[in-house]
Amino acid sequence: MNENFEDRDEVLDTVRRFERMLTNNEPVFFDLGDFENIIDHYTTHTQYDKALRACEAAIAQYPFSTELLIDRSQVLAMKGEYVEAAAQIEDVALLDPDNPDVAVTRGIIATQKGDFSEAVAYFLSALERAPDRDDIHFNLGLAYQSWQKFKSAAKYYKQSLRLNLDNEVAVQELLYCLEVSERLETNLEFFRRFTDDDPYSALAWYNLGQAYFRLGRYDDAVAAFEYAILIDGKFYDAHGYLASTYVNQELYRKAILEFQLSYEKDKPTAEALCNIGECHEKLAEWDQARRYYQKSIDLDETMDEAWFGIGIVLSAQDRNFEAIHFFRRAVNLYEESVEYWMALATAEYQVGNIVSAIECYDKATQVAPDNKDAWLNWSIILYEQGNYDGAIDLMRNAVEIQPAEAELHYRLCAYLLAAGRYREAYECLENALVLDFDKHRLLFDYFPELESQRALARLIDQYRK
Repeated sequence: MNENFEDRDEVLDTVRRFERMLTNNEPVFFDLGDFENIIDHYTTHTQYDKALRACEAAIAQYPFSTELLIDRSQVLAMKGEYVEAAAQIEDVALLDPDNPDVAVTRGIIATQKGDFSEAVAYFLSALERAPDRDDIHFNLGLAYQSWQKFKSAAKYYKQSLRLNLDNEVAVQELLYCLEVSERLETNLEFFRRFTDDDPYSALAWYNLGQAYFRLGRYDDAVAAFEYAILIDGKFYDAHGYLASTYVNQELYRKAILEFQLSYEKDKPTAEALCNIGECHEKLAEWDQARRYYQKSIDLDETMDEAWFGIGIVLSAQDRNFEAIHFFRRAVNLYEESVEYWMALATAEYQVGNIVSAIECYDKATQVAPDNKDAWLNWSIILYEQGNYDGAIDLMRNAVEIQPAEAELHYRLCAYLLAAGRYREAYECLENALVLDFDKHRLLFDYFPELESQRALARLIDQYRK
């Protein structure tokens, strides 16, 4: 597939025209290069069903194109339809056995199936025939990354970018591999070299800015993104990243201005509008925040962050009953967010829906069992209901999952004391004091009356350094 887009705006226009023709049932006609760009656009954005539809339309127009048959096989592999993908590429191999894309596609199928050693062998075979193909180096990186061999993955992502700097996915995957292997700081020179070699490359400055952003070096990131924008004022992604950097610096006014420049004039994206809404939320400008969140939803009803944002705005205004509806829309769209479930649980609790709140905390701990706040908040509801044994059992579950989290031990100790189970409480307290002595003040924050218990004080003093 073609990884090089000379004009991204032109490609997007082609994609829109293709979609419009399909929607209106108009005859679809594009040249081969346009179809390649359409298919590549969809695969880059993991829209594999649309990519396959584009493949079918293209093959109907160019039935003897081996490139399109290869594209179709690769898309099928990405969709997990390995048998059909393999059958397709074997048909191509009969027609053109020396085509390096045959080996590449076999490698993609092997990667998707989890046969990483086999995948690497196929890609290396393809490199022997086409050593300067950036996409082959990229696929080698993906195979090694999926194999969790991050150092090898980074090596091939780097080579892919040396051959083609305009591969945003390769940049993101390289940054991830370097971050996971804790080698990003020592590899900054790789990104700097591109700006040294071509100081007028907006893309080089943009990629360097992303590396600084990942490292939390926000001032350096701002400078790099500003250089990219100075070179190319319509570099919308650079504006977006600059805005995100300002958000991390809590410079929300500046962030709003940059988010407003992160899309074409009069063509806002749902994501940008949602981000602007969040900035207004951070500034406690509730009406503006809700207005932008709603605009985001109007553009894309599946924007879960915007539904959640309106819920947050309403909760901040003590309108929890109204907030519940928006939090529920958010969790229905994205059930794997512990943040959404906890916000919904809090809102349900605030309006007196205790059973619903408990159900939400239960879901939150299923989604993220290592989130201590979900366990703590759930347990306090049980405690307030007088269900000491239930609170104790819940904390024991939490401690079993997170044995090194001192706060959980202190809370368990507090509940045991409240239930009159002193021997168990003191054993639990000893564990907590060993883990983190300084956090023993949490015990008295939960229950100030415990400070008067002499036995407790003596036990704590034994662990005082």
